[in-house]
Amino acid sequence: MPTTPTEDATATVLYCHDPLNERRVDAHFAAEARHVRAAGGTALLVDHDALIAGDTDRAVARVPAGAGSLWYRGWMVPAGRYDALDAALRRRGCRLAVTPEEYRRAHELPGWYGTFAGLTPASTWLAVAPGRTPDPARLTALAADLPPGAAVVKDYVKSRKHEWDEACYVPDLGDAAALHRVVGRFVELQDEFLAGGVVLRAFEDFVAPLTPAGTASAPEVRVWWRDGVPRLVTAHPDSPVDEVAVPDLEPVRAAVEALGCPFVTTDMALREDGVWRVVEVGDGQVGDLRNGVDLDAFVRILAAGRAPLCTPSGSGTTRL
Repeated sequence: MPTTPTEDATATVLYCHDPLNERRVDAHFAAEARHVRAAGGTALLVDHDALIAGDTDRAVARVPAGAGSLWYRGWMVPAGRYDALDAALRRRGCRLAVTPEEYRRAHELPGWYGTFAGLTPASTWLAVAPGRTPDPARLTALAADLPPGAAVVKDYVKSRKHEWDEACYVPDLGDAAALHRVVGRFVELQDEFLAGGVVLRAFEDFVAPLTPAGTASAPEVRVWWRDGVPRLVTAHPDSPVDEVAVPDLEPVRAAVEALGCPFVTTDMALREDGVWRVVEVGDGQVGDLRNGVDLDAFVRILAAGRAPLCTPSGSGTTRL
């Protein structure tokens, strides 16, 4: 059974329901929802499929009228659909704790890049409709804004790093044919889920840092921020190891504060020259948690408690 956090503050959280049972939280978020309830909070349900399909009234049909301020914790939602979700909730006398403008600013690269420009790989982007690959001339002009060399292709939200050579990595931006081929395959695979457009990011070499004990740690770590304060450091969900080396967060803190969003994740990696870099920024509501993370600690973030965050050794969570 989950243990109860010590804070008095509670949270009301909107979770995606199980596709096969609209009365039950999606299995991916079920343990987290149990910890919210054990801490005195409330877990409500939203129909993610209906939301994505544009039927927002059906999506929020199980949300009680007048439920107040709600966190969303669930699968990613396109910024336009998030806006519609907030509007539907407001019609029921509720609202999302993260405004649609704040969500877009943290969720999409063009919203956060300017604030983090000195801390993250150089990037440039082009608005593109799903299914439409920019012609080679436009891509060459886009690449001209980056340093020569390799680059990574993504959209405003996600890459296809699991199809690295096919749809993510461009070894040489000067090779127009290769650039067009990789971007074209990326657009094809993203299909209707292409978010915003095409982004090119200068490639940087990252290494697995060492923990204070001298063991190799996660090559990429996820830092969870609430109201500009770093509250939790975990291994990235895709990391092959649990151990975490805590980055130098002071340079990042100023950028998170300047971004002005209430619940933010920063994914960070150590460049081969020893400098910590921000690989990605996201809205914490749609950030995935690594298996084994202390869910009581995470719930305290949602409840805005200020107690120290810690978990048993080996859980992949670091006290701040």
